[in-house]
Amino acid sequence: MSTAAVPQSKVMLTLPGDSVRQIQWRFADRFDLQMLVQSTRGVARGTVARLVAAGERNTHDWTPGKQEMMEAFDRSGISAVFMEPEEGGFISGPKNLALSLTAFELAWVDAGAATASLASFLALSPIHERGTAEQSHRYKSLAAPAQPGEDRKTWRGAFALTEPIPYVGVDTGMLSGKVSIAEWKDGAEPWLQIEKRGRFITNIAFANFVTAAVNSSDERIKGSCMVILEDGDEGTFDRGTATKKLVHQLSSTGDPIFSLRVPASRIVGGYTLKDGVIIPNFNHSEVIEAVFRRTRVPVGIMTSAKLLSAVEPIIRYQRSRFRGAEGAKAGSVRFEQGIQQREDALHRLVDIWATGEAGTSMGFAAARLFDLLEPLEKEKTAILKERGVAGGRAEMKALKESEERAIELLKLPKDSPKRAELEADPLVQYVLMDAEANVICPATKLWNTGHGGNMLREAVTLMGGYGITEDCPGFIGSKWMDSALESIYEGPEAVQRRQLTVTMNLPVFLTQFRTWTAEMRRIASERPGTGACTLASAMNMWLWTLNHLQTATDPDGAKLYHGQRQGVTFALADALCWLLASRYQILDVLELEAQGPNDPVVAEGLDGTVQFLSDLCHTQAANAAGEASRICAELVFGYNAHPSWNDESCCFRASELEDLEETMPGITAMAVDVIAADGSHPTKAGPCAGCGGSSEFLHLQNKLTTCLSGSRLAKDRAAETVSKVMIPEALDYPQ
Repeated sequence: MSTAAVPQSKVMLTLPGDSVRQIQWRFADRFDLQMLVQSTRGVARGTVARLVAAGERNTHDWTPGKQEMMEAFDRSGISAVFMEPEEGGFISGPKNLALSLTAFELAWVDAGAATASLASFLALSPIHERGTAEQSHRYKSLAAPAQPGEDRKTWRGAFALTEPIPYVGVDTGMLSGKVSIAEWKDGAEPWLQIEKRGRFITNIAFANFVTAAVNSSDERIKGSCMVILEDGDEGTFDRGTATKKLVHQLSSTGDPIFSLRVPASRIVGGYTLKDGVIIPNFNHSEVIEAVFRRTRVPVGIMTSAKLLSAVEPIIRYQRSRFRGAEGAKAGSVRFEQGIQQREDALHRLVDIWATGEAGTSMGFAAARLFDLLEPLEKEKTAILKERGVAGGRAEMKALKESEERAIELLKLPKDSPKRAELEADPLVQYVLMDAEANVICPATKLWNTGHGGNMLREAVTLMGGYGITEDCPGFIGSKWMDSALESIYEGPEAVQRRQLTVTMNLPVFLTQFRTWTAEMRRIASERPGTGACTLASAMNMWLWTLNHLQTATDPDGAKLYHGQRQGVTFALADALCWLLASRYQILDVLELEAQGPNDPVVAEGLDGTVQFLSDLCHTQAANAAGEASRICAELVFGYNAHPSWNDESCCFRASELEDLEETMPGITAMAVDVIAADGSHPTKAGPCAGCGGSSEFLHLQNKLTTCLSGSRLAKDRAAETVSKVMIPEALDYPQ
């Protein structure tokens, strides 16, 4: 008996599982990371979820239940993620992707728990990035969980940068914390007196050590530095009062007071002596710059994790909305589909899902990039040291040639024989990765927490009144509120925008951006359903606008693209973030399509999963293009003065039209803005503005508009899939 082959469905049947995500986020070949994800998930959807369900978010104090969460971190290996194996960890090499995956899994349930984990690593980060070898070994080893047979407790750290009001959140350069010489005997190590009052310091309720930023108040110490404080030091180690937060209640936050004597060897990175003056090897700004350029990425991923975690609870709520009502009989469309009978609910959920996918893709791309960049950065430092180059400005000057070579590499055709030489140059590779990292890090932090927070509000509304209740499935209301802190954590949005205005305008990045635009064009020719064509057109428009604004001026002759014109530069940075997030989302789907057939679990329903995720890409690309088009149009035209009726050159007078009518019949019918003989004119503010000098922009905008073709069809397909996709019977963590 012959059988006919059943064609494989192109509809995604179930929510994307771990095997899909491992391919998308490039850790399918990392068994250590896969085990980390599973162990972190067990803590998040077990211990952490039970704490939230039991109401532990309702207290600001550090409770035994919250302390149990930290001990669960130790047992599961979460506390050891940051350390090397010789320091008590289990992952060798850079840890950026590992930390981001940990933050993702914890934030899936509660962002406060994720923050409690990350804050310990944040305290160690100054020591890791700029500390001496002795400092790094001591504090990482102490912070690693005790091994079998060890009789010691796990040390926990806090990062004390922020100052009390009025300095809090104003400027990381404003330090009221002071360091002075307490004692300095001949031939002995100096002892320092530290006076520091902190504000909003995470983990302070149980911290055993603190990395604190202080400024010199003694002529025998130069400038500022970071210094390590321990709770056993001589003096006052006052943890202060608990901050009465509205969010992230599973993390400890307080306003500590420190007045301690510590040896000068506690200065992070060490110091040198010159003419009787202690000169820290790194000032506090150099330390935190190295720290924040990496640690901001997991914070951005936290918000995106919450968006993706909201999808399943919303689907469940929407489908069951009318069950129990007299008019909703089992088996009826109303019973089975509930609110998902209506297109609006589905389309809004598609936008939430697409935003979560884009933000997560960009965040994990940033984490992977930093993993690649970290060893290159060390190699770069070693090479320049051999050449006798030291110091920030000297390094920048020395890397100029490498930047030119990097730009040359980006412009070379793929078959050029010179490519191999340039690709083998570690300084060229460093310059390329550094240029991308300097943009993608603030972009992740800005867009994921900013726009992501807005979309979490949308997620709350899709849960109806349930969304703002304590027992809302998936804790979506709490996640929305938590996102408000994530948008300002490790620097508010203005800080990220300020960094972007500098880094997005550098030659290497702009050359990369042009190659990415061409890349999207190539993808569009092969996979038009991804929205790559739409995105490429939007990227072209953004780049044209940036170039235009470099030389454009306002009616007073003032330059538009300038550090102080944040209405211009910040808006353009926002537009770039939308485009970058969409690009990384598309690249993740292409990776899944290419590698999925090699995984038997993924291959079974690959076509449907790729189709759905491609439709989300297309939807998000259209959203990004629309936002970029709006911002760019405002910047190109918004700084032109609107013509007035007193401007003689901008409109016709009735008498002039009568004369022109004799030689150009019909012109009277075409003229709109006409001043009559008595001075009267149409009832509006002034004649319609022209488009002189901006016709090229209008051409790009018109092309972008037509490139939106198919985007709403993709959204319809995605909505149809959402209405049919199977979900588990219940959430896999308590409510």
